[in-house]
Amino acid sequence: MALTPHPIPATIAIVVHEQRVLLVRRANPPDAGYWGFPGGKINIGETMEQAAIRELLEETGIHAEAMRVITAVDAFSHTTALQLEQHFVLIAVLCRWLSGTPVAADDALEAKWFFLSELDQPGLLLSKDVAMVAQLALSHMLTAED
Repeated sequence: MALTPHPIPATIAIVVHEQRVLLVRRANPPDAGYWGFPGGKINIGETMEQAAIRELLEETGIHAEAMRVITAVDAFSHTTALQLEQHFVLIAVLCRWLSGTPVAADDALEAKWFFLSELDQPGLLLSKDVAMVAQLALSHMLTAED
């Protein structure tokens, strides 16, 4: 696969429910096998919020409502020779859980709720910035509840 000529916009759905965040273990690059937020590329004509909600439902079966964009992070995919293959800009959309129990589907191997304190477990493979974005999301939710 050739290097894309520009970063690829994508969204990640940051769902907070009962002081936990929803993560999926990714089946595909970038970060196959790592835990991260459900998400994917934004389709033409689709808003960031719509893409986050669509990807969330496709990957986990969870229904949620998009609240607001809280941050953006970079994700890089490299070849086995460590050459840059793709650059994604992941737009983090904070979402409020509405219904559903997480079930891994689409390109997710597993889907599970995590407390923030669980994200520093030894051996837990997290994609870059997951713990930071989770902390930011929880603080936004606490502020919204005040």
